Amino acid sequence: MRKLPKISDSEWRVMRVLWSKSPLAAQDIFERLDATTKWKPKTVKTLIDRLVQKGAVKYEKVGRRYLYYPAVGRDECITTERHSFVRRVYGGITKPMLAEFLEDAELSAEDISELKEILEQKAEE
Repeated sequence: MRKLPKISDSEWRVMRVLWSKSPLAAQDIFERLDATTKWKPKTVKTLIDRLVQKGAVKYEKVGRRYLYYPAVGRDECITTERHSFVRRVYGGITKPMLAEFLEDAELSAEDISELKEILEQKAEE
């Protein structure tokens, strides 16, 4: 697995916008975030610039506009973040994390069935 940049919580919001639709201009990203964040356009531009510097976002210039798009995949970032979380919080051991998540979760019969299938597949590997 390649080394991915560390993405802050605020930067994750920008990345989610770009993963859902891209390429986008900074103004388009701002408009998609405005209802939930109340950030100023300058704040969004700063976050975009940080993501470009980190290599998580790339851009192309079209006329006078810069269009931004993700340079890293969503699934890849989630996997990296999940591994980092398990290392930091659970010392790299997955079992206690899963047990705690399952104890706290409200699961339907269908959810439980799907989880059993996943565990059975893991047992066969």
